[in-house]
Formats: sequence, structure tokens, C-alpha cells
Amino acid sequence: MSVRPLPQSTPAAQGVDADGVHAFLDALEAAPGIEPHSLMILRHGHVVASGWWAPYAEDRLHLLYSLSKSFTATAAGLAAAEGLIRLDDPVISYFPEFEAEITDPRSRAMLVRHVASMASGHVAETLDRARAMDREELVRGFLLVPPDRDPGTVFAYNQPATYTLAAIVQRVTGQSLIDYLRPRLFEPLGIGEAAWQRDRAGRDVGFSGLHATTDAVLRLGRLYLQGGMWEGERLLPESWVAEATRVQVSNGDSLSGTDWQQGYGFQFWMCRHGYRGDGAYGQFCVVLPEYDAVIATTAATVQMQQVLDLVWEHLLPAFRPGPLSDRERTDAALTERLSGLALPPAGGKPAPAERAEEWAAVEFTPAEPLARTTSVEVAAGADGTRLTLVEDDGHRIELRLAENEWSIAEEPVPTAVSGGWTDTGTLTVDVIFLETPHRLTLTCSLPDRTFTARWHTEPLQPLPLRAMGAPRR
Repeated sequence: MSVRPLPQSTPAAQGVDADGVHAFLDALEAAPGIEPHSLMILRHGHVVASGWWAPYAEDRLHLLYSLSKSFTATAAGLAAAEGLIRLDDPVISYFPEFEAEITDPRSRAMLVRHVASMASGHVAETLDRARAMDREELVRGFLLVPPDRDPGTVFAYNQPATYTLAAIVQRVTGQSLIDYLRPRLFEPLGIGEAAWQRDRAGRDVGFSGLHATTDAVLRLGRLYLQGGMWEGERLLPESWVAEATRVQVSNGDSLSGTDWQQGYGFQFWMCRHGYRGDGAYGQFCVVLPEYDAVIATTAATVQMQQVLDLVWEHLLPAFRPGPLSDRERTDAALTERLSGLALPPAGGKPAPAERAEEWAAVEFTPAEPLARTTSVEVAAGADGTRLTLVEDDGHRIELRLAENEWSIAEEPVPTAVSGGWTDTGTLTVDVIFLETPHRLTLTCSLPDRTFTARWHTEPLQPLPLRAMGAPRR
């Protein structure tokens, strides 16, 4: 399916001061703990700024982590509009096969609206406990963990709550989330390729695992900003949008300086300004009704509050009440800057000539375990240095090291590689897994024939390296 581009405009025509966007980019790139991957800004229905830090690219899918939850909530809203689910139904009513063994009165009193709003009555995350109860059927495991309080009275960020909401949608529709959303959301919005990780039960995970483009994130935000309307057609009930994006349950002191204590809706966080979907390591869909704007980002950072702080500091003042005049030069400078965004390749020197024979073909074993990776092979060839990551089941990931640039490969998983020698006996290489927020630094030591590995942001699932990308079916 071809993707219909969103309307484009200069920042000035939509009342956006390009200097504020420049300031935001300056601050983002200067922050030592933030690795930005993409930015899109929509104002008054028009994209006024968009850029990707190479080797990330516009058409590249990106793991959204918990921003997936907002897409799950949208699927629930669509199913509710079709009369397939009701918010005030007990959760257990959708799983009659567990009826006899779910005896805790609070578990039985849990409603669909409670799992949609992270108000199941548990006071902490239940994922590990639910998996301990039932590794194969997480809904059953979750319902077997008795809530600490009455459902609807307390907030706890809780993956099995969202999983259960997703499981309900998939049960009543008879489809995966992505198949259900394709004709109802993705195609009407003009969203192209997307992929969702599945679990052992064969379900789309719901609370995480969606891979989509930054453009898809922006389109979801635009749909909610417009109250569920898209190009004159109602896709999502206005009442659902209103309920999903208001406080359903308190989650802290709303007067605090954190955007994680402003209240929670139906799989959307309330912000000090507007509301958002968000995912680990800086995947954001920030919707600002007051400014008629949406901001979508992907990144790799644990400093997620800092990203939002920079949005409030630099982008909010850039949104002006009306069009700006005499800004052609500033707008053009921003366009040029956005088109040239790039992450610098990892540093390093060329292969040491005096030890070329030793480096020509050498195998390194892990100094410490790395998610089923058993060795790294380094070999010199006519087209440069090649690295092969060997996994414990024999799968091999072939990588090529280029000097002073990112070397991109698509198979068996999309990667970008750069690096070099820090001394004659040490090779250091960065491997970016391009459909995720994750970068791995490998350091190979020639004297002891071992390698070490360090994740810049730790994957939330211990997957083999060849699975560090969007699932292809």
C-alpha cells in the first residue's frame, strides 16, 4: 500500500518559530544522555518539521515499546464502537474458561475500564508474578494474582493489564491487533508497513512490541487531536477520545514537576501540557490540543523526562497564535538542518598494519555472557573488515566495518556498524539495531582473544541478536 503524505507547510505559515525548533535540536543534541533518532512536528494539520538522524531513516520501522499501548487502546475504542466490548463488563466475562478458578472477589470485580486505565487494584507491576502463575496464558496468570485494593481505586503501571485488554479485543474480533487495525485505522490514516511481536499464545503482545514509523505515530496523534475525525470521516468515537485522554485514575501529585504524575487515561499519560503515548527510551507521541499540535519522537535515552522538559522549554514558546512574516531564511535553514541530521560514526583507527596477520582471521569468545552470542569472528577481506556474530544455535550475523561511516546491512536483521581500532590490540565496534532504540558496543581484545559487550540502552526482552528487529510474517 502506498502511504499518502500528510500536508506539508513551512513553520512560519503555521505560526511556528523555526528558531525555537533549532533551539530544541541544539539542546537535544547537546544532552549527553540522549541519542535522538527522529522528530516530526505537526501544527494546524500540517507537518512543519521532520528529520531523522542517519543511519535512522524516514521509512524505517522503529520499536515503540509502550507507545504500543496507545494503539491497543485505539483498537479497544474501535471494538467498543462496534459493540464488541463494553467498558463496564467484568474482565472474567470474556474468559469463561477461567471462571471456576478465579475466586478472588476483587479479581472478579475487575472491569474492562479498569485494565484500560491501569487501575486493576494492584499496587505494583504484576508481570513477573503473572508469568510465574502461568507462563503460557498470561491472562489467566494475571487474574490469579489477587488485587491489593478494590479495582478502580489505585494506579499501578502494569503490563498484564494492557495485555488483558489486548487479549479481549483479539478474542472478540477473532483477529490479531494488527489485522484488526489494518482496515479500521492504518489504511484510513495512510499508515503503511507495521509489525507487532507475538507471544507464546499467538497474540500480539499489546503492551509493547509494535514496530511502526515516526509518521505512523504522528498520524495517531493527529487522529486524537481531531477528536477521532480523519479527512471528514469519523474513525473513532468522539466520546472514546475524550475518555481516553482525560484522567481516569490519579497517579501522584499533579503539581509536581514530573510528567509521570499528572494522571492516566486509557493507555495515555496526561502531561503538564496535553497528553501523550510513550514508550521506553524516548518514543513519544505528544498531543497538545491547546496549541493544535502533535510532536512525535523516537530516541534512545533513559532521560525521558529531560526530553519532555526540552519540549516544554523550547517548542511550546515556538507555537505562536498566527502566521509569522519574513521568516523565509530561517525556515529554509531549518529545512536544510533537518535534512542533514546524523549520528556521528564511532571513532577508531584503521587496522594496524604491523599486526595485520594477527587480525586477518581471529575468533573472540565472550568475557561475559551476551544473550546467546557465543563468539565474534573478525576477518580481513578485499572489501574491508568483516565481523560475524555467532549465536548459540549456529545462526550467524555478518557485518562489515567501514571507516568513518555507518555500514548498513538488512539481513538477517537491519543494522548499522561503525568503529575501528583504539590501539593495535583492541577493536571497538558499535552495532545499531536499526528497528529498535538499541546500540551495542563490542570491544575485541587481541591479547586474550575475548570480547566484551555493552548495551547503551538495555533491551527489555532478552532476545537473540537476530531477533532485534521488526517481526516479519
